Amino acid sequence: MSNTVIVDRDQQLMVVEPRGLDKMWSFTSRLEIPLAHVRGATQDDGAMAAHKGIRGPGLGLPKKFSGTWTLEGEKHFWNVSGPTELVVIELVDEHYARLFLTVADARALVDEINDAVG
Repeated sequence: MSNTVIVDRDQQLMVVEPRGLDKMWSFTSRLEIPLAHVRGATQDDGAMAAHKGIRGPGLGLPKKFSGTWTLEGEKHFWNVSGPTELVVIELVDEHYARLFLTVADARALVDEINDAVG
């Protein structure tokens, strides 16, 4: 299942909502991040193969990662199902340093985020 990501330029806010059981597995129902705290986004389908760090809390199964992972002192939020359409969003001054998300159209979301914060 993918995530719903809304980039609201009027309110200068990005909203991430895991869908379905991902809310339970990730222990997260919604993330609201000011656009001023978003550095940018990239599509990185290879991120699934990278070392994720220590999980907690969350779910870690082959091709499914949901929740908080800590790597080299940074907290990352993962809600990824499968290796494709994976977006990495870099943040500053937030609880998470990066968000790793599966979405319906990664390229379109990356362009939308980078255009909004650019």
